Amino acid sequence: MKRAMIIGAVIAVAATVGAGAFYGRDYLDALRFEKAMNHIDETNKADAGSWPQPVETCFFCHGPRGQSLNSGYPALSGQPERYIAAQLRAFASDQRHNPYMGPLARDLDDGQIKALAAYFAKQTATKSEDVPADAELDKQGMSLVQARSCQACHGATLMGKDQAPRLAGQGEAYLANQLAAFKSGERHDLTGAMNGVATTLSQDDIGAVAHYLARISPGHAATAN
Repeated sequence: MKRAMIIGAVIAVAATVGAGAFYGRDYLDALRFEKAMNHIDETNKADAGSWPQPVETCFFCHGPRGQSLNSGYPALSGQPERYIAAQLRAFASDQRHNPYMGPLARDLDDGQIKALAAYFAKQTATKSEDVPADAELDKQGMSLVQARSCQACHGATLMGKDQAPRLAGQGEAYLANQLAAFKSGERHDLTGAMNGVATTLSQDDIGAVAHYLARISPGHAATAN
């Protein structure tokens, strides 16, 4: 019943976009979401456990142990514990709107949120994809990251700290999409820092920064090799 209600809510959100607009990446997202919901039901029947089985559900989009292998989805592995918890609460309250994460996060109690955050924070992080080298983009991206003092919030190796996320090795498409969302105001940073930084970036700058960050091996010096 709960699975059907959540899938219904997601479909309702999609319907508001307009006829014919739900396609491509959105369609694939919906298929992954429904697959995750079906898996939850199957797990419940086999184990007679309570809904949901949060960690396994996360793997469908975010990869095994939270290490995404899809450039459009963020890796949770190695993210700071406080950041993961804060984002789950933001999804639950709709402060950070997402038609898929919102319903999932709202069904988590505080204990489950803390457990998920602790689990993913302990996982070994790797790059989400192998991004081909591009000397010009690498140089431009590195220059922009240094000029905006990204390490001040995200750590010396850009692995994140406190409520600032890991940037190193995230998918290039995900990084570009989030920077664009901060720039447009679609996504809001409570401190205002990310919105302020993103507004100073052109679309070309965003592409260069995303390329550079995606090429960094997590835990290594913030230079693209």
